[in-house]
Amino acid sequence: MVRTTVAAADPETRRLRLIAAELEAVDGTPPGPEAPLSKHQKMARSPFRFFRGSAQLFYADLAMGTVVMPEALAAAPLTRVQGDCHFANFGFLTEEGSHGDAVIWCPNDYDDACVGRAGWDLLRFSVSLFLAAEHAVGLCRGSYALDDPDDDVPAGIAPSAADARAAVLAFAAAYGATCAATATDPDERDRAVRGFDKDHALGKAERKARKRTAGGKDFAEKSTLAKATEMRDGALRFRIAPGRYDPLPDDEAAAVAAAFRPYVDDAVLDVVRRVGAGTGSVDVDRFYLLVGPGADEPERLYLNHIVEVKRQRRAAPLRHFPDIDPANRLDSAHLTVDCQRLMQRRPDIVLDEAEWRGHHWLVRSRHHARVSLDPDDLICKHPDRFIAEYAAACGDALALAHARGDRRSVDFEAAMAAALSDEATRAALADTAAAYAGRVTADWTLLRALLSPASD
Repeated sequence: MVRTTVAAADPETRRLRLIAAELEAVDGTPPGPEAPLSKHQKMARSPFRFFRGSAQLFYADLAMGTVVMPEALAAAPLTRVQGDCHFANFGFLTEEGSHGDAVIWCPNDYDDACVGRAGWDLLRFSVSLFLAAEHAVGLCRGSYALDDPDDDVPAGIAPSAADARAAVLAFAAAYGATCAATATDPDERDRAVRGFDKDHALGKAERKARKRTAGGKDFAEKSTLAKATEMRDGALRFRIAPGRYDPLPDDEAAAVAAAFRPYVDDAVLDVVRRVGAGTGSVDVDRFYLLVGPGADEPERLYLNHIVEVKRQRRAAPLRHFPDIDPANRLDSAHLTVDCQRLMQRRPDIVLDEAEWRGHHWLVRSRHHARVSLDPDDLICKHPDRFIAEYAAACGDALALAHARGDRRSVDFEAAMAAALSDEATRAALADTAAAYAGRVTADWTLLRALLSPASD
């Protein structure tokens, strides 16, 4: 319920009601001061965090015309899209999930993937660049806090709004160039984005990811598997980490293991409830299964891996664009699996969907070498160069993922290449993104008001 004394016709009141309605529709609970969801509390930390957790509001604004994509981007053919495309939803990972060793840079979250407009992803990512830069500025000023309060704000300076705008232009140019190359040579779709120079913005993160692969020197200490597990009572188990891995009662753990054992490739050694992960899905039911033969021989630890089982919700764009394509009528988990299999060059070997307890669940690998960046990584000696190089790498990887959505022709790639070869279209994308980032910041202020106790 919106607590305000402003007249119902007031634009701010209407916006408050829209924010509350969109969050309640997805999260099941409206934002308010009485027992607020941890997701809403996390979103209240900064405009960037708010944007990550409110994808459906972005699509509501597109549907209502509050924000309008550049016309040239709206006219391109449909393809598979990420749906919740933003700064933190790209990263390094091992292809084929935890079964592969090839480390590539690519989109790393397909929970909101569907058939839609590529321009949705381009605009949403561009908005996130402005918000990520502003988040970095806020960290430097002490306005926002790091996720881990024990961490220190990195040394350096944050990118400016002008740097963010230049990064949007670099992102759009890189995306357009990749589409143009693919339109000329369709085999370009099978290229991977990797091999960054050591001085590139992503060079250090790529080396870190390579060291965490099954054959890397840091696998036994810093891989996803190593950081999540330990030997306890003579067996490999999830670490005891309250607020991260919550143990389940024996009967519940057995039920989860029995339900999902057919979808994995070895014995289920342990089961926990994963809590506190992400922003958009922080309160979603999620289990981690430790799968493998165990670790009687330490050098064979790599044979074990973690599988995520997550209750899947409807993709964010489909709340407001339900009829854009018939494929989107698939159940939510099935749609995610189909999109991920098409958009990834070499999809996870464990990637499936299941129906259990009346809900649809996504079953997929957790990558041993998953490494991504956050806005605090923009705080450095040369933030203008860093954010531009980061954005260009994301544009390249996103174009490849979109291009794989339909291999029958290069009509999509040709249309997007033509659109983004126009300097005016790229500038319009940057201008629209900057303006909407301001809208997001105003919405964040309204969310904080919704979560605050009513004043006397």
